[in-house]
Amino acid sequence: MKNTRKQSYFTWVILVCLIAFTSCKVTSQEPAKKEIVISKNLKWSDKMALTLMKRHPEAYMIDDSKKPKWDYVHALVLHSIEELYKKNPDSRYKTYIRGYVDELVQNDGTIKTYELDKYNIDLVVPGRLLFDIYASSKEEKYLKAMQLVRKQISEQPRTASGGFWHKKIYPNQMWLDGLYMGEPFYAQYTLTFENGQNFDDIAKQFELIQLHATDPKTGLLYHAWDESKEMPWANKETGNSPNFWSRALGWYVMALVDVLDYMPKEHPKQKELVKYLNNASAALAKYQDKSGLWYQVTDKGNKEGNYLEASGSSMFAYAFAKGANKGYLPASYKKLANKAFDGLTKKIIKVDADGGITLTQACQVAGLGGTPYRDGSYEYYVNEKKKDNDPKATGPFILAALELNR
Repeated sequence: MKNTRKQSYFTWVILVCLIAFTSCKVTSQEPAKKEIVISKNLKWSDKMALTLMKRHPEAYMIDDSKKPKWDYVHALVLHSIEELYKKNPDSRYKTYIRGYVDELVQNDGTIKTYELDKYNIDLVVPGRLLFDIYASSKEEKYLKAMQLVRKQISEQPRTASGGFWHKKIYPNQMWLDGLYMGEPFYAQYTLTFENGQNFDDIAKQFELIQLHATDPKTGLLYHAWDESKEMPWANKETGNSPNFWSRALGWYVMALVDVLDYMPKEHPKQKELVKYLNNASAALAKYQDKSGLWYQVTDKGNKEGNYLEASGSSMFAYAFAKGANKGYLPASYKKLANKAFDGLTKKIIKVDADGGITLTQACQVAGLGGTPYRDGSYEYYVNEKKKDNDPKATGPFILAALELNR
């Protein structure tokens, strides 16, 4: 009996030791995350990407998020890092993007936190991150997730003239933001999986906003258009919101240069979109400040309360540079883009003690309607909060830096 107890005891001791040894071995094999070092010799594109990765070790933490969520701000920054990876294939970039996608895309292709029935067009843009991952992995869950996002586009409520509502809770309204949120994904999807059959529908979204939201005097486009003209912020004759907001215009020109990546040159609507880009860019060029930047309320200059704003300026720098690089815009726009980028790096970027960079003077958020009510007035736009390194500024900053090779 004693021997049996002794044997049991020794067996137990050996098992504990084996478990401890195995656990130590596994732990020692896990690569520790190296601390990110940001050298002053890096390009601005890498500096910004590595700064964000250092401040937000997991990609879902972008914008100070506490939990993973399927969101357009994460998508914007991660898309910019995806473009950066194509030019500088640092494996950390790929891992960072994949970590975000795999946190949210489930094995059956459903997406955590994504609520299709809200028909919020902002939630289409993260679908852009799935194309490259699916192409390289061929895992069906990514294809199913893309098909789910495509389903939203098929069912998205529309105005009587065929324009996508910005959200289900904003009936009959098209916002400039929505062109960027929906159309680049839609264009890439229809080219990749539908033989390009929906390019006419994509062009129609731009046609409607160009037709209804363009101001004949300045050539600038208003933030939003309410086809029903029922919203209190809407002009009773035109349906337009009352002011020009640089970030909304930035979303619009970015949407154009990105959709043109997928629309074939021979498509009858391609020249039309190039024309819209030229018209909007010519109007914007008139309002570029001597600093190279643009004001929060685009046409109001240094009126009291207005300020030189980082996100719109970064978006215009990107669209101008890409437009010139691709031949959609005259080469002179590349100079305007470099001037804008100089303004960003010399006027409103701070270099932190660890070599990271902080882009200041970025409007945190602005919209129309909702609760509390947003009236689209000048005072509304200039008094919205600002946020350092807001993702709506940092993503386009990286994209602009890539187009300018800076």
